Amino acid sequence: MIKVHHLNNSRSQRVSWMLEELELGYEIIQYERDAETSLAPESLKKIHPLGKSPVLEDAETLIAESGATIDYLARTYSAGGLCPTVTDADYERYNELMHYSEGSAMLPLILALYVRRLGDAGEPLAPRITSEIELHIGYLAATLGANDYFMGEKFSAVDVQMTFVLEAANVGGGLAKIPNLASYLERVQTRPAYLRAIERGGVYFLGPKPDDTV
Repeated sequence: MIKVHHLNNSRSQRVSWMLEELELGYEIIQYERDAETSLAPESLKKIHPLGKSPVLEDAETLIAESGATIDYLARTYSAGGLCPTVTDADYERYNELMHYSEGSAMLPLILALYVRRLGDAGEPLAPRITSEIELHIGYLAATLGANDYFMGEKFSAVDVQMTFVLEAANVGGGLAKIPNLASYLERVQTRPAYLRAIERGGVYFLGPKPDDTV
């Protein structure tokens, strides 16, 4: 059976969601962050040297990056339903967005988190980080446009990968003035598979609050 080494409040939420979309059986092995440092426990290093989550085990296959994991699941189990093939016209767009989510879009959001923890010492960096966040959110809004999903009108693995970025950007209501992204986030967060993944994975602070569900 597929195993997900799942850390609370982490990117491994994406992997559980993907498995739920594919209706695959899987086992969740739970890990909890340190209450003071928010770091992953040392026990995760027994699974992968980086000691980070998600890590997916599928027979002899071990994968530690959420983007690579989601792409693997899409290619292996969706029969083309959640990703294009390499010969499809939209494959390069798909591939770009899968890498873009963590390669570019998440960086300023992570920087903003750490800079806030620095207090006054981080203030000189704040304007540049804010401008980068605005750049990427603007790009995502334009990329989505009037479509229901990032690859058009059909839900795909890109949406599983990209939603974490928008959830992070929406902390404190960051998407409130961007209607298409706010509507998109509500749309994907109410998918039955998304909600099942949260139910199985436990507390997820970036997920929808009770008043946000429809």
